[in-house]
Amino acid sequence: MQKSAIYPPIYVLGNGQLGRMLRYAGAPLDIEVKPLGFNDPTFELAQNGLITAEIERWEKTPLTRQLSQHKNFVNLNIFGRLADRFTQKQLLDQLELKTSPWQLMESPEQWQKIFQQLGEKIVVKKRTGGYDGRGQWIVTPENIEQIPAVLFSEIIAEKFIPFDGEISIVGARFRDGQTRFYPITHNLQQGGILRYSVMNNQLPKQAIFQQQAEKMLNAILQKLDYIGVMAMECFIVGDQLLINELAPRVHNSGHWTQLGCATSQFELHLRALLDLPTPPLETQGLSVMVNLIGIPLNKTWLNVPFTQLHWYGKEVREGRKLGHINLCHSDPSRLQQSLQQLRAYLTEDYHSGLDWVLQKLVQ
Repeated sequence: MQKSAIYPPIYVLGNGQLGRMLRYAGAPLDIEVKPLGFNDPTFELAQNGLITAEIERWEKTPLTRQLSQHKNFVNLNIFGRLADRFTQKQLLDQLELKTSPWQLMESPEQWQKIFQQLGEKIVVKKRTGGYDGRGQWIVTPENIEQIPAVLFSEIIAEKFIPFDGEISIVGARFRDGQTRFYPITHNLQQGGILRYSVMNNQLPKQAIFQQQAEKMLNAILQKLDYIGVMAMECFIVGDQLLINELAPRVHNSGHWTQLGCATSQFELHLRALLDLPTPPLETQGLSVMVNLIGIPLNKTWLNVPFTQLHWYGKEVREGRKLGHINLCHSDPSRLQQSLQQLRAYLTEDYHSGLDWVLQKLVQ
């Protein structure tokens, strides 16, 4: 005899590593989470089911059309709005939140005006689809030919910001408007891809940046009437944060919460969707996340103390996110020892970033 479910099923549009980790997070609470690929066959959806997504954009297929017509697709109209950098920037301007000055680029005739308004060095980004450093160009008056005319109306230009560092914050909004926020993480990008995240509440100006980040992300969540987890990436410029990008979903820079917090970002997303009780998000120590990019599985990683390995089971390709390692401990010296041990099991391109992490643990 089949038991009756306590919670409605949650369908996740997208079956990559984020959907997979949402499924893992639901299992201890007996929440049935079903990640779905865009091209999976259609099927009879539960009327009381909830639909979320692990990605902002998706192709039109019979299944995505079916899901998009379901009455319980949470945040349906928000995904496209935030996936487009043009409408995302418009939202930030409407809320008077600090971001890099920008312009929509509609024709090559705008170049002179763009440089006059934004400076002699700009960042050109595709409105949709660019991620992990793809679809972005650094442009000066000397190299404008790298932007083909066919891209105009599909790109925006931003002022180049010589920032002091990068942070992100992950938070969630519940149906009654309550919010929960994790501590900010300091992030290191290499080759346009997140390589390391560090959560250390003792870093200088941490409280200042935490307050700014929570205030900004809260304004966005409330304005959109958003339900679930959202991530916000920011540049540090002096004592101020400038919003770089928003992600209406669980996020790479929040993976540390799987080991560093009693409630991970994946469980928090499910709790918010289902309006489940959730205490304040307390951390369990200092945390580090190491993205495993383009390197094969090394079983010796499992021998490093105070770590948690997540391997995604993908084919190994250069530049591809294949897994991540979380590390957590209350004693920075113990965490440093583990990182030094891990260094021997990582390729040389990780070493300079590890030096950056070690510095972030003692500042």
